Amino acid sequence: MKKILLIEDNELNRDMLSRRLRKRGYEVVTAVDGETGIAMAQAEAPALILMDVTLPGIDGLEATRRLRAAPQTRHIPIVALTAHTMASDRDKALAVGCDDFDTKPIELPRLLGKIETLLNQGPRV
Repeated sequence: MKKILLIEDNELNRDMLSRRLRKRGYEVVTAVDGETGIAMAQAEAPALILMDVTLPGIDGLEATRRLRAAPQTRHIPIVALTAHTMASDRDKALAVGCDDFDTKPIELPRLLGKIETLLNQGPRV
């Protein structure tokens, strides 16, 4: 069972997405802010991270920068999740090290496709 770390501060979004991913066979661990997400990524060693961009404290972009800088987490694929749909938002997420980008509200089939693609590619080098 592949483990996904979902870093999302909105309780409804976190609950809904966690349940839907578990129904599809993933193990899901969650964090509510960037700092906790970084610590959980190091402790849990997930196969993939779903990273909300707008988080309290350390935002998702800074959390991604820090995960990419750490040897034990730099290889984990990260998908940025945001309600912002501008091309510049996607570009910012990719520039800090996200592997992909998806918009809210989440369209589960589209997100699952991105998750499967990244998991099938294996870890980042």
